[in-house]
Amino acid sequence: MNIEELEHIEKFKYLIGKKIKEIRYMTKEEMEEWGWYKRPLIIFFSDNSFIIPQSDDEGNNGGSLYYSDKKREDIIYNV
Repeated sequence: MNIEELEHIEKFKYLIGKKIKEIRYMTKEEMEEWGWYKRPLIIFFSDNSFIIPQSDDEGNNGGSLYYSDKKREDIIYNV
């Protein structure tokens, strides 16, 4: 692993132990405020923090989520 990967892995601690409180699509108003053309999911945690999938690291638009468990694989798309 290189230093950049290690720096990003360190950010995983932001998510460890979180409990999901709410999941919804971004509203049209929020989408316009962010300057995006798609409405990604917003995942809110019980401590009022949240995550939003992005299409790239510059935040140019919302992104889809890939999901996998022992029984299925799926994509949760933008709207």
